[in-house]
Amino acid sequence: MISEELTQPMNDGIPEKGRSLARTAGTIALLMVLQLPIADYLVPGDSLAAQTGREAVFWVLVANLIAYVLFIERRPISSVGLKRPTWKSIAFGFAAGAIMVAGFAFIYMVIFPAFGLADKQGALEAVKATPLWFRVLVVIRAAVLEELYYRGFMIERLTEIMGFRWLAAAISFSIFTMAHLGYWGGAHLIVAAFGGAVLTGLYLFRRDLASNMIAHFLIDGIGFLVG
Repeated sequence: MISEELTQPMNDGIPEKGRSLARTAGTIALLMVLQLPIADYLVPGDSLAAQTGREAVFWVLVANLIAYVLFIERRPISSVGLKRPTWKSIAFGFAAGAIMVAGFAFIYMVIFPAFGLADKQGALEAVKATPLWFRVLVVIRAAVLEELYYRGFMIERLTEIMGFRWLAAAISFSIFTMAHLGYWGGAHLIVAAFGGAVLTGLYLFRRDLASNMIAHFLIDGIGFLVG
């Protein structure tokens, strides 16, 4: 729920209707821009240096998204669900992580073999071939950027624009799932859809990005850092 202080008109001479339209246009533009493969455009290549450069670009995008909320929208960062974590944040994050581990195990051990499916060949091996320090950075970045963008910003702002939280969540879930198609292949959409459903449900239930980031870090950490 949006606090009253966030809905009060500001005395800057701009009509509230015009401000609302500008805010909607800015939100939609930012959502579209952040869906573009900006890091790939700016730092192409498969070398470790290029991959590290792309990770730096991702963190710049995180900073820009936070700056947009704080200085362009002039709202607190809590308006996208990012607040000081509590013991409940940790508990629910671990619980959601455990649910995803169990679900992924079932998908990989039962569903994939039953239908002759597999992730795109070499995708996981390519990630695991990079140094451990780099994989740690990737896991942290994915947890922070993807949860901040897909769950916090996208769900909250689309809810304001459309008026239906379930519709905003459905759009966020769909875009998050399809974002995994290019690198991981079609079969991985089952995995991404299950993980996206758990993370979306967790955010709708808790509206606490810390829980989501913890859960996201745990599941990616098990996949990329263990073994």
